[in-house]
This record gives sequence, C-alpha cells and structure tokens, in this order.
Amino acid sequence: MPELKTPQVDLNAFLFQGKNPSTVDDPKSLDATEKHELRMVGVDVDSPRAGTFLQFDHAPVHCSSARPGVEVLPIQKALDRYNGLPEYFWRAVDPDKDDFTRAARQEPLHGGYFIRVQPGVHVEEPVQTCLFIKGDAVGQNVHNIVVVEEGAEVHIITGCATSHGVSSALHLGISEFYIKRGGKLTFTMVHNWGKEVAVRPRTVGIVEEDGVFLSNYVLLKEVRSVQSYPTIHLNGPGAVARFNSVIVAPSGSHVDTGNRIVLNAPGTRGEIVSRTITTGGTIIARGEIIGNAVPARGHLECKGLILGSGGIIHAIPELRGTRAGVELSHEAAVGKIAQEEIEYLMARGLDEDEATATIVRGFLNVEIMGLPQELRESIDATIAELDAHDAM
Repeated sequence: MPELKTPQVDLNAFLFQGKNPSTVDDPKSLDATEKHELRMVGVDVDSPRAGTFLQFDHAPVHCSSARPGVEVLPIQKALDRYNGLPEYFWRAVDPDKDDFTRAARQEPLHGGYFIRVQPGVHVEEPVQTCLFIKGDAVGQNVHNIVVVEEGAEVHIITGCATSHGVSSALHLGISEFYIKRGGKLTFTMVHNWGKEVAVRPRTVGIVEEDGVFLSNYVLLKEVRSVQSYPTIHLNGPGAVARFNSVIVAPSGSHVDTGNRIVLNAPGTRGEIVSRTITTGGTIIARGEIIGNAVPARGHLECKGLILGSGGIIHAIPELRGTRAGVELSHEAAVGKIAQEEIEYLMARGLDEDEATATIVRGFLNVEIMGLPQELRESIDATIAELDAHDAM
C-alpha cells in the first residue's frame, strides 16, 4: 500500500549550517510567545527544575543545573571535558545503522545535551530540555547522552518543536541512554512539529542490573513524517523497561513509530503500551519484544481508534523468544468507538460530543504516565481542540 511507505527525505533540501542564535542567560526573559510554545511540549522555564537545556536551531542557547549531583552540559562541551566520552558517544547507537545515522555522523554536530546524575542522587524536580527549530528549511543535527549512575533516579522532560510559522524542517537526533545498576530514568518526550517537518530520531538504551527505564511519548499535532524505533537492551538481572505512547495523527501526517525491548538477562521485564488515534493520517504502530534469557517476561499492547475517514492504522506487534521458558504476550486492536459506549454516557446526562471526548480521554489514558500537571492540562487542551474542530 503506497500510504504505508515512509515519505522520502532529501537531505540537500535543508540547511545544516547557519547563523548561531544568541544565548539566553535567563530563560525567564523569553517572551510570552516563546514560553507558550515551550510549555506546549512540557518545558516550563518559570517553574522549579533540577536543570534546563535549550537549543534553538543549530546551537544550544542555555544550559544550567540547579541541583547538586545533576550535570547538564552541551554535548560538545562534554566531549571536550571528558576526552570524547569514549564510554558513551556512539557506543549504543550504530553510526552505520541507516542513512540517517550516517548523515548524523557526517553533518556538522549542532549540539544536543549530556545529562548525568551522580550515584545515589534522587532528583525530585524534573530536568527539562527543548530542541527547538525556529527557522525555515533548517536541518537540525543533535546528539544526546543521558547517564544515570548507580542507585540514582531522575525524570527528564524533553520537548521537540518548531516555532509557529515554520513551514519545513528536518530533525536528526541521536540519543543514547545508560542506566547503571539500580538506577531509574523516567523519560517523557513531547513532540509538537509543523505540517512539513520530517523527524528521524535514532535511540538506543542500555539498562544494567535492577535498573529501570520508563518512557512516555506524546505526539498529538500534525507532522509530515516521523520515523523512529527506540530500542532498549535490558542487560542486567532484574532490569525493567516500559514504554507508553500516545499518538494522534491528523490528516497529512505519516507516523511510523514503535519500540523494541530486548530481554538479555534473567528476571528482566518489559512492557510496551501504545494508544493511537487517526483523524485522517497514517500511523504504523510497531512493537517488538525479544526474549533471550529466562526467566523473563514481556507484554505488548497496541490499540488504535480510527475516527473520521481517510485514516490508516497499521499495527505490527512482534514477539521473538530464543530460550525455552520465556514468557511473551501481546494484544492488538484497531477499530472505532462503540456506539453503545456513547449511548451509555448520554443516558447519564452527557451530550454526544462530551461523551465522545470522555471516551477518547479514557482511551489515551495519559494519567498512567505520571506527567506534570501543566503538561496534562496542555494535553487536555489539545484533545479539546480536536473536539472543537469536529475531528471526531
């Protein structure tokens, strides 16, 4: 089916060099429009944060840490300080994996962040980052590294967005996660791109003994094309990984995304849960759990709603066990809102639009993600906006 072919990206159509933006000494000095655009991807420069990293187009503009034991650096500064970060830089992601990893290696590195939490440090406030594209035809190439040392815990909220009025752009992003023994990383990513923006992130993480990796991914706005497939390797006994994804694809969007968990050690557990809605766009919802050790358990749940006409959801759940005794399961469903559910709520006093919105909110179920209040309100507002335009 031609609708399922991922749109091609012409790297020559984007500018990988340009004038670097001015630095931002105090993010609170940003104007109201910029602050609003940041809040829409979960980044709030007026609230307490353990650290903040902001990048506009081709360069970091602000980097700060507000908590002992939390290191936040632009990636280039980290490479200079730590002799190239030989333990982490391009150690999890293969630079020859595909055309986009090769392009990320070959094009000028524009930045990205290095975040490290020292052993035993539990960070209460989230660390926030934003990779922001403000110019037309910008090709942004970033490399991010996150290291959670033994027994440490942190929540990172990262927003990726384009400024209002940007017609086209390309985001290339390499992200590598290293969670040491007993460490815990919650990583929440919110995408808010434009109609003609192409996004090609490549992400791999490695989790050691009793480490925990939790991922929340939210994409609710139109985007020309996203192709991503983060992979987490659970290499230590007792390690855990969970992915939650909430994706809405309006008409004109092509989203090819999913997650892979590789259970490489005894006692590991992995879960992938995705909720997808198309209001006219195409979603390819992938998921794969590979069991290479016993005992190990994995569950994959992929559910989609088709609202309106013209949309496509193609769910591809995959399980692969290589050892006797591994426990893997999946469930997948693609359909529409049941009329009896709407009628049930209407019988209790809601009108049809309110009933539909209530069902959609329950289906997306962002409450399970433990998101900050301001981000949940932003997501609710986006869902309400869809209601207002009769997208459902």
